[in-house]
Amino acid sequence: MKNLSFLLLLFCFLFFSCSEKETQPDSLQNDIAAIENNLLPPLVAKGDSIPKMNIYDRMEHYHVPGVSIAVVKEGKLLWAKGYGIANTETVDSVTTETIFQAGSISKPLAALGALKLVQEGKMDLNEDINTYLQGWKIPENKFTETEKVTLERLLTHSAGMTVHGFPGYTQTDSFPDIITVLEGKGNTPAIFVDTIPGSIWRYSGGGYTVMEKAVEDVSGQALEVYLKENILDPIGMSHSTYGQPLPEEYQANASAAYDGEGNLIEGLYHNYPEQAAAGLWTTPSDLAKYYLEIQAIRAGKTDGVLSKELVDNMLTERKNRWGLGPALGERDGKVVFAHGGKNAGFSNDMMGYADQGEAIIIMTSADGGVRLMAEIMRGISDYYGMNLRKANEVEVVTLSPEQLEHLAGSYKLNRPLNGIESYVVEVSVRGDKIFVYDPNNGDENLLSPTSETDFVDLSTGDRVKFQPSENPVGMLWGGSFQFYKVEE
Repeated sequence: MKNLSFLLLLFCFLFFSCSEKETQPDSLQNDIAAIENNLLPPLVAKGDSIPKMNIYDRMEHYHVPGVSIAVVKEGKLLWAKGYGIANTETVDSVTTETIFQAGSISKPLAALGALKLVQEGKMDLNEDINTYLQGWKIPENKFTETEKVTLERLLTHSAGMTVHGFPGYTQTDSFPDIITVLEGKGNTPAIFVDTIPGSIWRYSGGGYTVMEKAVEDVSGQALEVYLKENILDPIGMSHSTYGQPLPEEYQANASAAYDGEGNLIEGLYHNYPEQAAAGLWTTPSDLAKYYLEIQAIRAGKTDGVLSKELVDNMLTERKNRWGLGPALGERDGKVVFAHGGKNAGFSNDMMGYADQGEAIIIMTSADGGVRLMAEIMRGISDYYGMNLRKANEVEVVTLSPEQLEHLAGSYKLNRPLNGIESYVVEVSVRGDKIFVYDPNNGDENLLSPTSETDFVDLSTGDRVKFQPSENPVGMLWGGSFQFYKVEE
């Protein structure tokens, strides 16, 4: 079945590529074609030429049926294009109007709605959020005695709230209301404060669900209605909705969701009552309008959805380089704002500048889309000289077989993973490199040495440190996963 799906996928690649050429100028088509063959890895060995990859090959490699891209350049939407299949059951192609679940990209857009209420004087960034909540309050405890949960802290993930993210509900699950979610009576734990508000940064979809409730209570409208009227429509995001479950009028253009092996998720996709945290359906072209709106306001637009003062505040760094909604960074001294998004069967990323009209937005219909998006982002950024993402050089060294052989063997993770109690991977020597095979999921990594103990996978960016002085020999993967060699 998987082979059949990708034969259909290749057919749609050919068909859709031809149809796109009729709608784009030749010069732009040449740019797009060059980028499609210019996907870049995260790392390259110093002195080596950078390997350039084809988007269709990489979609097949990562089992990603559908991709949609939008590029903002010089303060306008330069181009947008869809790739692959939106639904392998109907064989509908991805177009620029195909909507995807945005996952956590829902958060910075929903944050605009809360900030709109601040601008109107209906909420205050630093007031106790319980002041605005009706029918449910954040439970008071020892952590809230001296510091309170505020809107600013909720938007910047520093309110001390629990629950990182949400798995969504299948089409056959009962669909809970927001209070049911907040009280932990759905499929996730209760949302409450478990550390002093303002003391640490910790990503919390639970916090954004509290924000959602406050926005609904203050505005007197359901979140999807309030955001449509006050944010999405004014920005021009006409192919976007926070409606959950997805309203019927949007369903014909909705992409299906796929797991890491490219298998269709049962019921086509999950539903998310946690709308502010994960409930947005949209397109890259609509998200480009979000970037263009914020960039225009920064440049002095006076009739935008927010004032320049409030947008400047939104893009001011708090803990962990986070703003009031988006993550923040800088490139060559220029402010960058970004956010990723991950729902069941969808992976998305967006990144752009605050003060120059450039941004890249990528949406995919698969759990395996994360690394693919990074390769696309690097390719586009490199082609247009945006400096948003790039392939970094690393200096590799040559080790003899004798220096490598003692590292070969079976390695067991020091804790269960993905329900597997005894998680074991196989390490062997392949020429002057280390080869790691994970029989639990079929993953393979070819590791190049950067020292006698440090290795890197140039194609994925994974970094591995062997610990030969440990007894037994250790292997630390990505700084987080500790393996130990299994003694024979």
